[in-house]
Amino acid sequence: MKTKYIKLNPSQLLVLVFLFFIILGTLLLKLPISTTTPISLTDALFTVTSAMTVTGLAVVDTGTVFTTFGQLVILMLIQVGGLGIMSFAVLIFIMLGKKIGFKERLIIQQSLNQTSLGGVIKLVKNLFIYSFSIEIIAMLILAIRWVPEYGWGKGMYYSFFHSISAFNNAGFSIWSDSLMKYVGDPLINLVITFLFIIGGIGFTVLSDIWYKRSFKKLSLHSKLMIGGTFMINLLAMIIVFSLEYSNPNTLGTLSSLSDKLWASYFQAVTTRTAGFNTLDIGSLHEATITFMLLLMFVGAGSASTGGGIKLTTFLVIVFSVLTFLKGKSQITIGNRAIKDKVIVRSLAISTISLLFIFLAVFLLNITEPEPFLKILFEVISAFGTVGLSMGITADLSDIGKIIIVFIMFLGKLGPLTLAFSLATKLEQEKIRYPSEDILTG
Repeated sequence: MKTKYIKLNPSQLLVLVFLFFIILGTLLLKLPISTTTPISLTDALFTVTSAMTVTGLAVVDTGTVFTTFGQLVILMLIQVGGLGIMSFAVLIFIMLGKKIGFKERLIIQQSLNQTSLGGVIKLVKNLFIYSFSIEIIAMLILAIRWVPEYGWGKGMYYSFFHSISAFNNAGFSIWSDSLMKYVGDPLINLVITFLFIIGGIGFTVLSDIWYKRSFKKLSLHSKLMIGGTFMINLLAMIIVFSLEYSNPNTLGTLSSLSDKLWASYFQAVTTRTAGFNTLDIGSLHEATITFMLLLMFVGAGSASTGGGIKLTTFLVIVFSVLTFLKGKSQITIGNRAIKDKVIVRSLAISTISLLFIFLAVFLLNITEPEPFLKILFEVISAFGTVGLSMGITADLSDIGKIIIVFIMFLGKLGPLTLAFSLATKLEQEKIRYPSEDILTG
């Protein structure tokens, strides 16, 4: 009698491994040693998913509800989720001296959003070197501020926790008000934002910078990520500062111009999937919230710790529209032509994402008695694995929490990965059909 084995494609295996860690983490957080007071299964599942997807949305206060053991479980999930499950698998294989086969490389390629198999193992090795080095250095710098304030034990632990949470764009904080008490602190603002900007720019870009060390020699992807990140962050800071300057509940409460600038800068860049906040999000003007929705939807970079449709996806669509408006047929960026499959992939990612966001908002408007804008903000924050909230997360019903859990899961793995995991078989086209025009617009 022959035994039949279920063959899984890389996307399916990635989804199953991710689900396994979420279930394992949920069971760990349900242990009495993990919490100061018992939490429901739904809240444990929500917290674990938020940590694994490095989102940062929380239904309970991380600093008071979870014990040190529970917080370390969350931190472990953040690190695994941020750097990638398969990346840790590769690390273990390397340490054991085992060979990494073709199938494993395919899964790594899928998990890190790489276009080719070449150099994926080298990328993973660099990923760990960069990540651990940056986290340790940042922890030591944060300790300069927090050890004098909280003592050696708590000061070092808080520095350790926030360093990992920030680099992985998780947004989890020991304090219930996130980093609002440090709104004007230059050291905290610079270190935390440096961590999540570096983490969100993508490991491919970091590796490219390390080896080429010249902007001109960088790949087009790296140039787009660096230039795009700088421009969007600068524009976002100007807009937040302008819109919130006179708001009596946000920037208006800050006395000095420097505090207003630090707060504007922090809120501008944190929407790129970081999740920390130094201002009360629920008190921002609706115009500011609306602008943040776009930033959260776009998100960070490919092969990064962040979520969203990714900055390069957004830029490809923008350049496609500009090319159409100019009446040109070939889409070019920096004297490089963009392949049709990249454009189609970008459109597919954006369209599937918008459809899932619409569905989630539609369902939450049925199950939750909350204003439309707050629900929309919560959903896009979950999809972009941002973790910012207008204050409705803890008040969601169990059904609402499950919907947000799915959206966080989708946002982390990516809509195409989830779609490919549901596909029975992916086949190459063998037949070419004649083309014909249809009326659009």
